[in-house]
Amino acid sequence: MANAADWTIPQRWEDYKPDDHSVWDTLFARQCAQLPGRVTQAFIDGLDILRLSRPGVPDFDELSARLRERTGWSVVAVPGLVPEEVFFEHLANRRFVAGRFIRRADQLDYLQEPDVFHDVFGHVPLLAHPVFADYMQAYGEGGLRSLKYGALHKLARLYWYTVEFGLIREPDGLRLYGAGIVSSHGESIFALDDPSPNRIAFDLERVMRTRYRIADYQQTYFVIDSFEQLLRETLDTDFAPLYGRLEKLADLGDAEVLPGDLVIHRGTQAYAEAKLGSTTGSGL
Repeated sequence: MANAADWTIPQRWEDYKPDDHSVWDTLFARQCAQLPGRVTQAFIDGLDILRLSRPGVPDFDELSARLRERTGWSVVAVPGLVPEEVFFEHLANRRFVAGRFIRRADQLDYLQEPDVFHDVFGHVPLLAHPVFADYMQAYGEGGLRSLKYGALHKLARLYWYTVEFGLIREPDGLRLYGAGIVSSHGESIFALDDPSPNRIAFDLERVMRTRYRIADYQQTYFVIDSFEQLLRETLDTDFAPLYGRLEKLADLGDAEVLPGDLVIHRGTQAYAEAKLGSTTGSGL
């Protein structure tokens, strides 16, 4: 049962059965074979730093000990999705909430609710990166502030298009970093290789105007130049007037391209000015 204050529960690592560990190992091996050359180097580094290559579902206590030493974060088990205020409070205090259950062997390719593989394999390696770890804490603090403005649905888009489905430009080309992509066998191919989705340079206001898809691959991915850029824009932006502007602007469809968008083509890594749609909001 969830704790009344923070919804955390014991992981009960000893309760995992051999089939559970086998599912983790299958998913882990499949993604680790696919991701080199596709995922940001910081993710690969995080796997090594946190020793996530050890067989079986990770023990949150052991994982947290290594993570705390690196960036001051820990991983805590919860029974499933938690209320927004609880989620933000954990992030603001450098605690990442993770479901303890793992999908069945017949659910390898899709699961509607995030499980321990998505939460730990997808999210936790980047928490070993100091700048990204700071961004996650800043997001949690911003989330708590957003509640008084009634703007949570706008801020949720920032999390979705960065933490869950973000792309990053590195010297060798576009790379994945969003947990929803790196933990998905299909989308980790689609996000970089398929010609259909838009890959648009990150702009904070643009991101927060854009609707997203929950039960299908994204049709728009936003691309950052660095984690430093992401942290700087989060810390340097006064979100109160931004929320005010967003209330006066129409939401954008999840596949829209605007004249001011900088569309990134994976082959050349060049920016190209899009020719479709209508004007953007700001130049944040």
